[in-house]
Amino acid sequence: MAVKLTYVFDAYCGWCYGFGPAVRDFAAANAGRIELDVVSGGLFTGARVAPIGTMPYVAGANARIAELTGVEFGLGYSDLVADGRFQMDSTAAGAGFAALRRVAPERALASAEAMQRAFYFVGLSLSEASTYRHVADQLGLDAAEVAAGFVSPDSRVAAVHDFTRAARLGVTSYPTLLLHTDTGVVRLGGPAANAIQLTNALDRYLVSQ
Repeated sequence: MAVKLTYVFDAYCGWCYGFGPAVRDFAAANAGRIELDVVSGGLFTGARVAPIGTMPYVAGANARIAELTGVEFGLGYSDLVADGRFQMDSTAAGAGFAALRRVAPERALASAEAMQRAFYFVGLSLSEASTYRHVADQLGLDAAEVAAGFVSPDSRVAAVHDFTRAARLGVTSYPTLLLHTDTGVVRLGGPAANAIQLTNALDRYLVSQ
């Protein structure tokens, strides 16, 4: 029987962008023995939705993320940071992810990664339907269906449901990869962990059972 895991990410989380390749490779390497659910975390909601220029830590954090994980931040995104006016809204991003997940539930992890690349590399807003057309095209999905799903109220409801689920799991930071056990959830790795380290952590748990 497959081991159940939940990956809680936020599309507007730089550390999640850095962690994306690791969790993708981990999921691929362990495809035969894990069942992975992907959930939006809700990092920037309510009063936390503010211009990126009001977050002076962003540039330093991005440099650290790139150093530790090897991901590249694109010029399009760098322009948004330099301009400072862009607002990261996790509810909109969560709705977009919900729309992608509804169309292709088996490709939720790929959808999460494609959304993050659209923002952190290309510099596209995750609050625009056109961005989800772009992401859908990248994934070979029906762009019109995904874009329509993004503007549907159902996707906003699904995003809030994700946020609530993440909170109930005790998630307070992103990214978080959780292993479900008979006695609760166990966090696997940290934001700078690579796929091999994540697999080793899973192996240690399975051997101990």
